Amino acid sequence: MGFSGHLVFARSNRPLPEAPVFDGLDEESTAAVHLWESRPGGWQTLQLESGTWDEDDLSTLVEWSGAPACVADVSDSSLALVTGLDTLGRRWQAWLNLEIAAGLLAEEPDDLEDQMLWVDTPEFDEAVRRKRDELDAEIPADAEGALVWAAAAGIPVAPQAAGVEEALRAHETFVEDLFSLLLDALGFPAAHQLSPQD
Repeated sequence: MGFSGHLVFARSNRPLPEAPVFDGLDEESTAAVHLWESRPGGWQTLQLESGTWDEDDLSTLVEWSGAPACVADVSDSSLALVTGLDTLGRRWQAWLNLEIAAGLLAEEPDDLEDQMLWVDTPEFDEAVRRKRDELDAEIPADAEGALVWAAAAGIPVAPQAAGVEEALRAHETFVEDLFSLLLDALGFPAAHQLSPQD
C-alpha cells in the first residue's frame, strides 16, 4: 500500500514541525510528522499521516510563516489534490495523476447498484473520459493560479506556464514524485531528498 496523508510545503527559518499549527497534536500524531525533503531558502516539505491535518491549517500556517504554502492531500500514493494559498488569501487547486483522479471523480449513474460491476463497462470508460477531459480543460487556469502563487513566494526565475501544465498532466506511479516535479516546474530551488537516517 502507498502513502495516504498530506505533504505540506512551506517556508520557515525554523524546523517546520515547530509551527503552532502542530501544537495540538497528540504524541502519536506528532511522531507521524516527518521532514520529507528540504529546499534552499528555508522551504520544507513535511509528510503527515492521515488525520493530522485540517483544511483550516493551511491559512494558519501561511499566517505563521508569512509566506505562501501548499498542501497535497495524497491517497494511496496514486493521486493527490494540491491546494496552495498565498499571504493575500489567493487560493489555487490542482489534481495530480489526472487519469486516476478522473476514475475516482467520474459521475456514477443514479441507478448504480454495484460499483464493481460498473467499473468494467464501456459506460464507466466513457464517464472517466468525460471527467478526464473536464480536468484537463481546467489545467491552464490551475497552472496560472500556481504561477501567481509561486511569484508571491518570491521565486526569482519566472517559470513557464507550459512546464507547469506539463507537470499537471504527467503521470507517475508515486504521486509524491509528481508533487516534487510540480514544485520544480514552478521554479523552487532543487530539493534535497532526505534519507531515512536524516
